[in-house]
Amino acid sequence: MSLPNHGANPLILYKQAGIEPPENFLDFSENIHPFGPPAFIEENWAGFYTLLNTYPDPDAEPFRTAAAVYHQIEKNQLAAANGAAEVFTWLARRYRGKQVALLEPAFSEYRKTLEAENAVIREIQLSSDSDWQMTAAGINSHLSGCEALYICNPHNPTGLLLTAEKLKEIADHCADAKCELVIDEAFVDFIDEEASFTEHLSSCPHVIIVRSMTKMYAIAGLRLGYVMAAPRIIEELIEGAAHWNVNALSASIGSRCFPLKDYRETIRQAASEERRNMMQFLAEKNCRFTDSRANFLSFCLPAGKDPDLFFQDMLKKGIVLRHTYSFKGMDGRWFRIGMKADTAMQRLRKEMAEWLAQN
Repeated sequence: MSLPNHGANPLILYKQAGIEPPENFLDFSENIHPFGPPAFIEENWAGFYTLLNTYPDPDAEPFRTAAAVYHQIEKNQLAAANGAAEVFTWLARRYRGKQVALLEPAFSEYRKTLEAENAVIREIQLSSDSDWQMTAAGINSHLSGCEALYICNPHNPTGLLLTAEKLKEIADHCADAKCELVIDEAFVDFIDEEASFTEHLSSCPHVIIVRSMTKMYAIAGLRLGYVMAAPRIIEELIEGAAHWNVNALSASIGSRCFPLKDYRETIRQAASEERRNMMQFLAEKNCRFTDSRANFLSFCLPAGKDPDLFFQDMLKKGIVLRHTYSFKGMDGRWFRIGMKADTAMQRLRKEMAEWLAQN
């Protein structure tokens, strides 16, 4: 069975799985929270209309300045992109034909973009036997000869978080090995900025931080992300970027998201509560699960339960899970779920409980 490498787009998943989609289904395969975009977007939608008949600012203003102020860095340490995915194409071009270390399992776009530029990938395989934990010492032994190391923090698909102190230790190892460290912080908003490595950016000129506006602010359709690094690296990354790569709507809306402290806190608290409830349920059903700090977690079924049958039966019931066939080391035996509204989470637990009791 050939399945998509990404979550979301459930109709494509149903088609490739050969299963007729039910009239109503719940998509737990993507990690966007259920509260919707910030209210100011709908409230001011008519005002955004006037942005459509003029070209956007080539430097993605006012977003670029707003992001730099939020992170308390200089504007020349940041570049905006058409989603974090565009940043990974810039990075892949930077490492064309070079050796790059990847922690596996990992977001599939890392490998896809790197392989498109003929980069040589050195895998650092995490294991469920050690609860997917990564150590600075274990990573250090793989860095020799590598141009870069990619780390996602909190980690996708497990949601595990490396402390800033442990990341600093890894960054120091990378500096010794003359290896750049790429930190994907797409989900760090669901913790807080204290978990970000940004405060060490100026003292670590070999570190590149990638961020996304998609997850926290529920604006996936706008495609907006950014990268932070030393000014020299920023200049090199955007050399091949398309002119006007960030549209005016994204730049304007994105710039107004940073002051929304209460909005972020509401979403963090809700995601944490739903995650705790789901972990309790999984423990009661003897399922293994990851110690996630993000708005998602991964789990596997009790011994003897068929994961392929479970995945297909859930699809038939209108429950779309994120398969892990594209995550090395998880290989379809684990499943990832994004935290949704309480009613959706209750429905998920009900369907899972019935399936586990019958199979």
